[in-house]
Amino acid sequence: MKLTFFSTQTYDKTFFEEHNKSFGFAIEFFEVALSESTANLIDKSDAICVFVNDRITLAVIKLLAAKGVKVIALRCAGFNNVDLMAAVQYNIRVVRVPAYSPHAVAEHAAAMIMTLNRKTHKAYNRIREQNFSLSGLMGFDLFGKTIGVIGTGNIGMVFCKIMLGFGCRVVAYDIKKEDSMIEAGVIYVPLDELLSASDIVSLHCPLNKETHYLINQDTIGMMKNGAMLINTSRGGLIDTKKVIKALKSGKLGALGIDVYEQEETLFFQNLSEHIIADDVISRLISFPNVLITSHQGFFTKEAMDQIASTTLANLKAFESGAILVNEVKISK
Repeated sequence: MKLTFFSTQTYDKTFFEEHNKSFGFAIEFFEVALSESTANLIDKSDAICVFVNDRITLAVIKLLAAKGVKVIALRCAGFNNVDLMAAVQYNIRVVRVPAYSPHAVAEHAAAMIMTLNRKTHKAYNRIREQNFSLSGLMGFDLFGKTIGVIGTGNIGMVFCKIMLGFGCRVVAYDIKKEDSMIEAGVIYVPLDELLSASDIVSLHCPLNKETHYLINQDTIGMMKNGAMLINTSRGGLIDTKKVIKALKSGKLGALGIDVYEQEETLFFQNLSEHIIADDVISRLISFPNVLITSHQGFFTKEAMDQIASTTLANLKAFESGAILVNEVKISK
């Protein structure tokens, strides 16, 4: 069985080639993202493997079907970038990696909180310039603070445990309450109550029609003055322009994002010699109380091992006609 990879980075090739020794697939790697213009690169492949910023639209799926592609393998958990109705229409199966070290993303969210709060990134740069002043570096104790967690899936639950370990009061909002979280001390509350009570709000929910722009002008208005907002899930969860307005007014005290709604033109690339045309992210970069990382929350060795092994196991199951336990299906 032949696989064609898109949006390939050097580390993807390293991990997938190592794990493929146990599977024996023929793999072709391309650095470019999958689109209507790059789909012609596919040559006699049964499957394609894509990442978070590949857009698998109806037009792309038509081209995949014409090329004889039978399965789309997402090497990620999210699947909002795939037109699932079109995939069904053209009889193309879709599989994903539903969990890959939830600790990786949860720990990254915690790292962003600590960095923004204690300003270690600023201290690092100061010391390199022989500036040992503490002025402007004051933070606050996390102990005793209220942390609002929106979404208590695998990653959200790990994040809750981390924050409980800091001695925080953790409140959560989700359509499904997890008994293990309640037993651990997490308090489930309505969304408006979470926003108004939390010193820090961290997003750990999927992106769908219900959660798109979950953080908007109205929900920001419900938040505590000076609260910190962290997003390590999907960029479309927040209305970035409204967040910028809240940062300018002081309504939001700090922002940490590992994802960005228009990230496909920026993230995973070295643009140090280019002029960035995106005025929104350029404005965000200019704030001293904003921390941006380029979708690296998942990026640990453990997570990459899990992504590679699960993705290839999904494709082996498809090849052998076994049940696709990680298949993405349209909700009825």
